[in-house]
Amino acid sequence: MQIRFSKMQGLGNDFVLLDARAAPLELSPAQLQRLADRRYGVGCDQILLIDPPSLPTASVRYRVFNADGSAAQHCGNGVRCVARYLARHTPNSQGAMGVEIGGQVYQLQLEDAGMVRVDMGEPCFEPAALPLRVPAQLLRYPLEFGTQTLTFGAVSMGNPHAVFAVANLDTAPVAELGAALQDHPSFPERVNVGFMQVLDAAHIRLRVFERGAGETPACGTGACAAVAVGIIWGELAQRVEVSLAGGTLAIEWPGPGHRLWMTGPAQCVFEGSIEL
Repeated sequence: MQIRFSKMQGLGNDFVLLDARAAPLELSPAQLQRLADRRYGVGCDQILLIDPPSLPTASVRYRVFNADGSAAQHCGNGVRCVARYLARHTPNSQGAMGVEIGGQVYQLQLEDAGMVRVDMGEPCFEPAALPLRVPAQLLRYPLEFGTQTLTFGAVSMGNPHAVFAVANLDTAPVAELGAALQDHPSFPERVNVGFMQVLDAAHIRLRVFERGAGETPACGTGACAAVAVGIIWGELAQRVEVSLAGGTLAIEWPGPGHRLWMTGPAQCVFEGSIEL
């Protein structure tokens, strides 16, 4: 089977985008892994699959798959790439559009210089939304890691996130703690693990170990999660600049009861076809 693809990237978080609006497309985990393989396939952190929408206010429905072939619920950098793809390939898609994700429609606004502003929905801190197995909802949850007791915040941005505050991002145990939490029984569907260094109330540095992909240059939902946690902890302002290895995102959230917005770049790198 030969399929067309677009290679996209947002802050170095890279994707293979497949357009299945004209004909249904379902790939096995092995085929998804082949696409994501950087030696034998195209190479990417995640695969994005766009389908015809089921909701009337959406332009497309999109699904996300990790490099290991597993399904993901959402991807902040990926949804910006979907917006740029639609602007390039779909007539009359300039300006604003709705994208269907998990039965909801999120609004995207195309801006100048390849930037996209995205409605990421309202952060949900209820443990069942992640899910997170704990007796009660807390601002900070304790975690035994080696000889240390660490604390983290937990939030769903449509996908699950655990956020740790660290004093020095460069020496944070991203790979070790991130990998350990992937299989932790408290997270039955695994979790994305963020490490946040607060520089001031309007600026943080962030690294994220993503479930099914490992550490990536940037994680859009991870940036949203870190800012949301930092705001409910009382440490961050309503608008925060998030510095990641791949670049910078702007996150805006007035607080509980409001939707969170993310602004950042997205780009088409190249297009082609591959035999699977």
